[in-house]
Amino acid sequence: MNCQRKLFNLPDNQHYINCSFLSPMLTSVEQAVEKGLKGKREPWSIKPEHFFEDSDLLRSEFADLINATDPNQIAIMPAVSYGMGIVSKNLPVKPGGNIVVAGEQFPSNIYPWMNFCKENRCTLKTVQPPSNSDNRGEEWNIRIKEAIDKNTILVAIANVHWTDGTRFDVEQIGKIARDNNALFVIDGTQSVGALPFDVQKVQPDALICAGYKWLMGPYGTTLGYFGPRLLDGNPLEEGWIVRKNSRNFKKLIDYEAEYEPGALRFDVGERSNFLNTPMMLAAIQQVNRWTPEAIQLYCKNLCSEMISEIKKKGFKIENENRRGHHMFGVRVPERVDIDLLRNELSDRNIYVSVRGTAVRVSPHLYNNAKDIEMLRDVLISK
Repeated sequence: MNCQRKLFNLPDNQHYINCSFLSPMLTSVEQAVEKGLKGKREPWSIKPEHFFEDSDLLRSEFADLINATDPNQIAIMPAVSYGMGIVSKNLPVKPGGNIVVAGEQFPSNIYPWMNFCKENRCTLKTVQPPSNSDNRGEEWNIRIKEAIDKNTILVAIANVHWTDGTRFDVEQIGKIARDNNALFVIDGTQSVGALPFDVQKVQPDALICAGYKWLMGPYGTTLGYFGPRLLDGNPLEEGWIVRKNSRNFKKLIDYEAEYEPGALRFDVGERSNFLNTPMMLAAIQQVNRWTPEAIQLYCKNLCSEMISEIKKKGFKIENENRRGHHMFGVRVPERVDIDLLRNELSDRNIYVSVRGTAVRVSPHLYNNAKDIEMLRDVLISK
């Protein structure tokens, strides 16, 4: 895989190594926006079938990306919080139960469980990472597995941690959850699209992914996979388009008690959004053409030399078998003021994120050797 910068409109003097914050826009996604604007400008061109065609294609593309055999297990939503809200609404209440989460998890995968535990007198078990450990990722995984017990209702984590890219053993954690009759939910926002994910192997009860990062899509569209244990659940809202026979506009007032099959019941109202849905579709089509495997390899080759050099200068990075190549946290030595470092990087048009105690670096196929050299030069000067 060669650098794919030609598929974006990125100026050469901006070194954007921050896809985990917000992806830049593909030119193909820009073209999808223009098509959507034309439809709004000429509403007579919108036909009933257009409310369904792009949504159907989008489900199929996302299903292919995560190896889901049935596109009807894919729901179209506005945010991760929406998908987690669906799970929360369908969680069983277990007296004395607990919900297991990882420490410093993204808030959208914490607040629903805080509220659930408060309302149902359950315990939120937050598994913190070990401090000052050379095997941080491995030890963190062990702690999460040990936290799951017969009273666990739900295990809710991410595939990779959003602050530093630490990978979790989702196949093993999921198995332990199932062995204890607990549901298993994954926030895949910081991994799916850039890191291979197979729902047949992991078997999550829900996988929720915001679209504006590694799926390369617009802000305001999230995609979710729902497993068999949740497919008959209750949706957050009751939209017309998720009911049986909604494709026949002549019979919309013949109110239906049944939903459309599978996870379509969980779709947000106005899911046919004639701007966002075509954008998301064009984005995932490109991601599928690239493949997450190729993205991982490209990012590994792009950054491996820099990582080796800055480690010699005292910066700490998780071992590569415990993180993704598309996103990793650089923990700075005590001699370095992380706020001053962030300002210097910004002054040089080098864009990364500071999350917790780590400088989060997240390259993609649009990054080139010059981008990484600029970042390396600043870090090794400290």
